[in-house]
Amino acid sequence: MCTAARSLLSKLGSIVLLTGLVLAVFAVPTARAEGPVLPPELEKVRAALEKYKDPVVAVRDGYFSTLGCVEYPAGGMGIHFLNLKLMGPVPDPMKPSVLLYEPVGDKLVLVGAEWFIPLATGIKERPTIFGQPFDGPMEGHEPLLPAELHHYDLHVWLFKKNPAGLFKSTNPDVKCPKGPYTFMEHPPKLVPHPK
Repeated sequence: MCTAARSLLSKLGSIVLLTGLVLAVFAVPTARAEGPVLPPELEKVRAALEKYKDPVVAVRDGYFSTLGCVEYPAGGMGIHFLNLKLMGPVPDPMKPSVLLYEPVGDKLVLVGAEWFIPLATGIKERPTIFGQPFDGPMEGHEPLLPAELHHYDLHVWLFKKNPAGLFKSTNPDVKCPKGPYTFMEHPPKLVPHPK
């Protein structure tokens, strides 16, 4: 092989290597923009819930909107879509009973999920999934849930990074639009677990 051909191949090899490095560097932010980095067990949950990025699919599968967009002084929760068939004393890690959507323009964007267990289900002790103990027990979140609806819950921000933490109940980056269907709530009171 002549010197000119070797020189050209060497330059082409350098260009291919440099292009690969540039693509690798710029691919990282793109992947992260789609959601937070999750441990493998939560990656499986996120993959199972991907279809609910379309809220109409969620409704067809038994999730019903509470209509109101929930905000707290520490951050938002968004609009809750509740599936009563998935509520029971034992949480199914792959089937959350609540999906969380953030209104963005004229669309609802799936941002997270919640496992919601009313004390009325007969639950005996604080539930845990993914190594995380649930919050509560607490009163219902008025005005959308009556205070008498004592429950445990656990939020996880599968589709939108939460600077406060993956399992925190509110996300400072979730916003609700101004209007009659946005509710500024305050943290509910904790209640004792019945014996």
